[in-house]
Amino acid sequence: MNERYARQELVKICKLLYDRQLTVSAGGNMSMRIADSEILITPSGRNKGMLEPEDLVLIDSKGKVLSSGKPSIEHKFHLALYNMNYDTNAIIHCHPLHCVTLAVKGEKIKSNITPEGVLLLGEVPMIDYYTPGSKKLVEAVAAQGQSKAMLMARHGAITQGKTLEEAYNRMEELEFQARLQLLCGEGVTDLPKREITKLSKM
Repeated sequence: MNERYARQELVKICKLLYDRQLTVSAGGNMSMRIADSEILITPSGRNKGMLEPEDLVLIDSKGKVLSSGKPSIEHKFHLALYNMNYDTNAIIHCHPLHCVTLAVKGEKIKSNITPEGVLLLGEVPMIDYYTPGSKKLVEAVAAQGQSKAMLMARHGAITQGKTLEEAYNRMEELEFQARLQLLCGEGVTDLPKREITKLSKM
C-alpha cells in the first residue's frame, strides 16, 4: 500500500474514533500494515483527534523506527499480533466508555446477544490487567491473538481486521454491544446456540 495514502486513511480513522467518542485525549493507539515488514502507528502521547498524516510513525516488524517520531508505548502488542496473524492488516486499541465500564467491573462482554455481535466479534476474551507497555501485557494479548476483539481489564479494548475499516467496524460494534449489555442488565441472554453456530459459519 502507498505510504502517503495509508497515512491519510489512518488519520481519518483516528479522527472518526475521536469524534465517535471511542477514544479520548491521548488514549489508545492505532496501526496498519503497509508492507510485509512496515507498519504505521500512532505516536506516543498525542490526541488522536488532532493528528496529521506526517505525525504517524513508521516502524518495521521488529519495532525499529524508520521515520521521525516516537511510536506508541504499546507498539509491541501490535507487532505481536501482526507477526502471528498474516491476515491482520489493521489494529485498533482504544478506551470506549462502555467497554471500559465492563473492563473495570471485570464483566465479560456478551457478544452473542445480537446477530451483528456474533458476525463481527465472535467470543471476546477479557485479558487480565497488566501495566500498559509491559512485556506481560504483550504476552497476554498474544495469548488471545486469534480473537477478533478483546477487552483488557481496567484498561480498554483491542480489535483487529483484514482492513482498517474492518478493525474500525469491530471497535464500533464492540462498544455498541457493551452499551447494550449494560442497558439490558444482568438478565440478558445469548441467542440460541444453534443460531450462534449458524451465524458463525456465515
